Amino acid sequence: MKPFAYVKAATPDEAVRACAGHPGARYLAGGTNLVDLMKLGVETPEFLVDVSGLQLDVVEELPDGSLTVGATVRNSELAAHPVVIDRYPVLSQALLSGASGQLRNAATTAGNLLQRTRCPYFQDPGKPCNKRLPGSGCPAIDGAHRELAVLGYSAHCVATNPSDMAVALAALDAAVQLHGPEGDRTVPVTEFHRLPGDSPERDTVIRPGELITAVRLPPASPAALSHYRKARERASYAFALVSTATVLEVRNGVVHHAALAFGGLAPRPWRAHAAEEVLLGAPATRETFTAAVDAELAAARPLRDNGFKVTLARNLAVDELTALAARER
Repeated sequence: MKPFAYVKAATPDEAVRACAGHPGARYLAGGTNLVDLMKLGVETPEFLVDVSGLQLDVVEELPDGSLTVGATVRNSELAAHPVVIDRYPVLSQALLSGASGQLRNAATTAGNLLQRTRCPYFQDPGKPCNKRLPGSGCPAIDGAHRELAVLGYSAHCVATNPSDMAVALAALDAAVQLHGPEGDRTVPVTEFHRLPGDSPERDTVIRPGELITAVRLPPASPAALSHYRKARERASYAFALVSTATVLEVRNGVVHHAALAFGGLAPRPWRAHAAEEVLLGAPATRETFTAAVDAELAAARPLRDNGFKVTLARNLAVDELTALAARER
């Protein structure tokens, strides 16, 4: 067993000071991902800062209709929150499609955003991996990559982001609130996770010592419909081969607002901006939806064994858009 130091923080400021003062320190809350990686030897932090006792476990509705979700709100609690079910069903559905009930009872909002890839090479310390050991190589490119990226990857890493929740948050234009040694800042979820580029070891834009304190959801349009759909190898306890989070508002047969995000295709939740540009102001027809999704997936670069993901993503997204349009309010 590798020894490590441990402290339980009483306030966000105390947590930030403790983490910033120990290079390589990690925050610990539910531990559903970090502890597993420590057992595998993938993560070897020398200092853990426990933030599970901070007062960050509240879901608060604000006067402007937006919703603030504390960093340590459990996934099960967020999925069952009445406001989330009513106004942001895509988020509740995404949370319920991930992991088991026991894990959702422990996993937190911040931890879900920070969970690391399930690429088999990353999770095996006996194999090279640029994400785990920069410069060691990416054997997945020529090896087992059936479940890995077709968009946004680089020559250094083809891993995918595993979060269901983050895909829904990307489609909802949510933002991550951070508290660090330099103060507070807010980062859109769509910019929170990094593409690998030349530095695949950096999953997010978090700066040293920064702590996620909350996620903020903008007010939901009463006329918008949303849904999360996940394709996986088995019916439960499996990560997405492809998933879609769709938010659609149609008025008189015309797309007034559309937000589409994919999971399982890229190193981060993939917001389909090209598709949304085609959709906005266009007739809400299957032909439009097909053209829009094709415009987005034209950038895909499938590897030897994962080209099926492009077809799967196309079919899922078009079906979801068509189904939501048929329910126009």
